[in-house]
Amino acid sequence: MNRFALCLGAWLCAAGLLADEAIDSPLFSFGVIADCQYCNLKVPKAAQRQYLLSSKKLKACVGHLNRLDLRFVVHLGDFIDRDFESFAVVLPIYDNLKADRYHVLGNHDFDVADEHKAKVPAALGLKSRYYQFMYHGYRFIVLDGNDVSLHAYPAGDPRHKAAKAFHEKLPAGTPTWNGAVGQAQLDWLKKALAEARRAGERVILFCHFPIYPENVHNLWNDAELLAALRGSRSVVAYMNGHNHAGNYGRLAKRHFVTFSGMVDTEQTAYGVVHVYKDRFEIEGFGRQKSMTLPLTANGD
Repeated sequence: MNRFALCLGAWLCAAGLLADEAIDSPLFSFGVIADCQYCNLKVPKAAQRQYLLSSKKLKACVGHLNRLDLRFVVHLGDFIDRDFESFAVVLPIYDNLKADRYHVLGNHDFDVADEHKAKVPAALGLKSRYYQFMYHGYRFIVLDGNDVSLHAYPAGDPRHKAAKAFHEKLPAGTPTWNGAVGQAQLDWLKKALAEARRAGERVILFCHFPIYPENVHNLWNDAELLAALRGSRSVVAYMNGHNHAGNYGRLAKRHFVTFSGMVDTEQTAYGVVHVYKDRFEIEGFGRQKSMTLPLTANGD
């Protein structure tokens, strides 16, 4: 470095400009979309869910996100509303993203004929129904809330029968359109969280179904998931879709963010999460609210 550069750097530091720039520059950013929920169904203009418009909304969203510096984009489930053929309309649009792209399985993704249910994960490019990936000291864990489910398996499948027995033990009136994380996945999650702790990583979880605050849309075994997350000092956030209105809660220094559903109304909804050393800045577009979420010391 030459003498001029050293002097310039010293002046900027003295002026506080370099420090301010470091504070205000995100480590990285990623895009979040929830509940695109496309299907070829014409509904009245006043209807809450505008299924046919979702392909146009997604195309505009992808065009916008491609102009940003993003490490990845995640769709939080319910990519389609029904019919296996719907995937062929919206997948090519989503695949035009320049950033890495990920999918989370939603309940409506399995609202297809029984003979197609087993094909859904592969159609979305998933080798596993739950998985993890890393960026810049963060571990992102993708959960499958349809593990125990009344919609993800054919009627004659033993897993459908097991889900029915599971649901019958829940309080009366518990919605059938939610699901649960099974024991094998829960064990895998606890192992991943332990690995993250040893590696000194922060953890963000993605799932279609919320687990906090208490809500009719929550996973059937939300309390079990919450206990696992509270047992890990690495977890800083849990992000989901499913409740199209959106929601937010904070528990034990962890943020629980429900992103608004893209399919609702004629207005779009999606967000960009800017990850800073000390906070998340969620930049909302359309119906998605913008939020500032501080990051404090991990754990209870």
